[in-house]
Amino acid sequence: MTSPKSGTRAKATKTPTKASAEAPVKTSGAAKASKTAKVTKSTKPAKAAKVPEAVKVPKGESHLALVRRARRINRELAEVYPYAHPELDFRNPFELLVATVLSAQTTDLRVNQTTPALFAAYPTPEDMAAAVPEEMEELIRPTGFFRAKTKSLLGLSAALRDDFGGEVPGRLEDLVKLPGVGRKTANVVLGNAFGVPGITVDTHFGRLVRRWKWTDEEDPVKVEAVVADIFPKSEWTMLSHRVIFHGRRICHSRKPACGACPIAPLCPSYGEGETDPEKARKLLKYEMGGYPGQRLSPPPDFPGKPAPALGAA
Repeated sequence: MTSPKSGTRAKATKTPTKASAEAPVKTSGAAKASKTAKVTKSTKPAKAAKVPEAVKVPKGESHLALVRRARRINRELAEVYPYAHPELDFRNPFELLVATVLSAQTTDLRVNQTTPALFAAYPTPEDMAAAVPEEMEELIRPTGFFRAKTKSLLGLSAALRDDFGGEVPGRLEDLVKLPGVGRKTANVVLGNAFGVPGITVDTHFGRLVRRWKWTDEEDPVKVEAVVADIFPKSEWTMLSHRVIFHGRRICHSRKPACGACPIAPLCPSYGEGETDPEKARKLLKYEMGGYPGQRLSPPPDFPGKPAPALGAA
C-alpha cells in the first residue's frame, strides 16, 4: 500500500550542532513539512523540521517559466502515482462511455457499484436502446439524476445503433454529438479506450491547476486549451489521471492535506489546508489513507484495496 511521504521528525540529541539542527530534512522527493518534536526525557526539545513555504509565483511569470514549473509538478506526481488510471470499471469502449455519463454529480465508486447490474441487463448499445425507461431508472437510481441520465443513455445507445453500427466512435467530433456526451466525457473515452491523448477537465483538475497558478480560467474548455499548450500531447491522458488522483486523495476542495502533500515545496497555494503532518495524514483518502479505492476491479498494479460491491458490509 502506497502512502505519501511526509516530513521526518528531527531527533533530539544531547549536543545538537547548529548545522544539524537547522538543516532541512531530506525526504526523497516528498514534501518537507513542519512537525514539532516531542520533549525528550532529558528535557532538551528537538528543533522542528523546516517548514516549506508557498512557492512565490512572480507577477508576469514568463510562459517558459510556467511550463518548467508545471512540468516539474507533473514529474513529481508521476513518482507519487505511477499506478494512476481511470477509476471507472469498464471492459470495452461502450461500458466506459456509459460509466462516464453516469459519473456526473456522483462518485466513480457509486458508478462502479451500479454498473455491474446495468451491463448485465444491457450489454450492448442495441440492448440498451431497447430498454424500458422505468426499468433502467431503477438500475441507475443510486447514481442520482437517474431520469436525466436514463434519457441520455437511451439516446446515445440509439445513436450508436443507428449511426455508428453499434460501435463507439473514436473521434471527438463524433462523440460530442451523442446525447449527454461533452468534451470531458469524450476525452475520457478517447484517452482510455482508444489511446487518443486527451485532457480531462473535471472539478478536481480545474481546482488544482488554478491552485498551482497554471491558469486562472474557470471555463473547462479554456482550461483544457491552456494546459494543452503547456504539455506535449503524449502526456495529456496520464497528466489528467495524476492530477485527478491528487485532487481526490490529498489536495481536497475544502481542506487540503498540505502537511502530507509530496509536492508541497512546489505549490504556490501551500498553507490553504492543514499543515500539521499528523493531522494532515488523517485527511488522506483511498489508498493513501489505507482505505479501499473506487474500483471494484482495479488494475493489477494498484496498491490499494478493491472497493466493496453495492450493499456489501
